[in-house]
Amino acid sequence: MSWSGGKDSALALHHARRDPRRRVAGLLTHVNAHYERVSMHGVRTELLAAQAQRLGLPLRQLRLPENPPMAAYEQALGATLAEARAQGVEEVVYGDIFLEDLRAYREQQLARAGLRGAFPLWQRVGANLLREFLDLGFRAVVVCVNEQWLDASFCGRLLDRDFLRDLPPGVDPCGENGEYHSFVFDGPDFSEPIEVVRGELVRRTYPAPGVGGAMELGFWFCDLLPAGP
Repeated sequence: MSWSGGKDSALALHHARRDPRRRVAGLLTHVNAHYERVSMHGVRTELLAAQAQRLGLPLRQLRLPENPPMAAYEQALGATLAEARAQGVEEVVYGDIFLEDLRAYREQQLARAGLRGAFPLWQRVGANLLREFLDLGFRAVVVCVNEQWLDASFCGRLLDRDFLRDLPPGVDPCGENGEYHSFVFDGPDFSEPIEVVRGELVRRTYPAPGVGGAMELGFWFCDLLPAGP
């Protein structure tokens, strides 16, 4: 399972584990090794490990430097996928919904390793997916927002029906265009909830892709902390 720790991967995993044709072998997560956080989501790796423990699945981290060149990323991904294939893995499950170019890219990388992709949420209506996620009893907090779409007030909020209602026009309900990312801390597949507290909000900028670094994109992150000792 290609696991980001967010709502889409959690819902896709939920469906994959209930498919009698499949046995989920484990989770694969892209990690920024410099910050010890989930890539793009900014979630601490200790919370990522807590998710894997409560899901009862082994965790494999694709550990990457900050902003790696595409060639270096593809080389690291290819080696990880080849290792998984050698261990008997046949396919990788993704939580993608409608981005055709992203799906085509994933399938291209998988084919090089002799793997195929599975997309349980593909072409489903975003608002319906989010309602299904909530109806199943999943609970999540928004950990990152793209300020092109959402202001900082959305970061750190619970992902609930009020959040869906408050989304501005043009924002995909599931954030499929990168409008926001989330961290799932409870749900029907978890042995117990993960107790977290909200830390500080942090703004970071990154070079916009395809414009030679002439433009930067701003993101707000909510630093989640494990609660208790």
